[in-house]
Amino acid sequence: MLIGDNLASQYPTCILLYNIRRIRPFLSQEATQLLVQSLVILRLDYCNSLLAGLPLRAIRPLQLVQNTAARLIFNLPKFTHVTPLLRSLHWLTVVARIRFKTLMLAYKAKNGPATPYLMAMVKSRAVPRALRPSSTARLEPPSLRTHGRQASRLFSVLAPKWWNELPLGVRTEESLGVFKRRLKTHLFVMHLSTSTGPLFGQCLSS
Repeated sequence: MLIGDNLASQYPTCILLYNIRRIRPFLSQEATQLLVQSLVILRLDYCNSLLAGLPLRAIRPLQLVQNTAARLIFNLPKFTHVTPLLRSLHWLTVVARIRFKTLMLAYKAKNGPATPYLMAMVKSRAVPRALRPSSTARLEPPSLRTHGRQASRLFSVLAPKWWNELPLGVRTEESLGVFKRRLKTHLFVMHLSTSTGPLFGQCLSS
């Protein structure tokens, strides 16, 4: 699947948003949110790990779709500031959702269950005998010289990099369900907390 295909495939998503907007006066906020999440947000998340490492300008169209979806749920005008809406909905930004999906795949590749080819892409970092492997739970980054110009976008490169940046309490979690919750909380604070500085270009200027 080509990256351009993923981005171009969002055109039907815009049509869905338009159709939901037409019936919005007859829907409650809860019903609108259910429709948007099932018809729009799931499309944004489809194969989004393929977009890992792309520049923000390439992600911008998807973020604008999510911003429009958030405003539609709350029935607010086009230029309403969207960051408080994302916080209220507990939605990660598109960039954070891409990182979330990539790190979920990294967890499964490291701890299982995952397909053999995915597990072969990550390797736990060796630790001194005096330490337990779980005490750091880091991944070994591959050599960039063996992968060519596009190495920085490879799963085998990005997954260890992002994994090793996680707090120790997240990356050492043994339960997949708990890891998923802690990871989302960490990314939510990282991308949408008012205490972490600029928020993804204020969600790419809404």
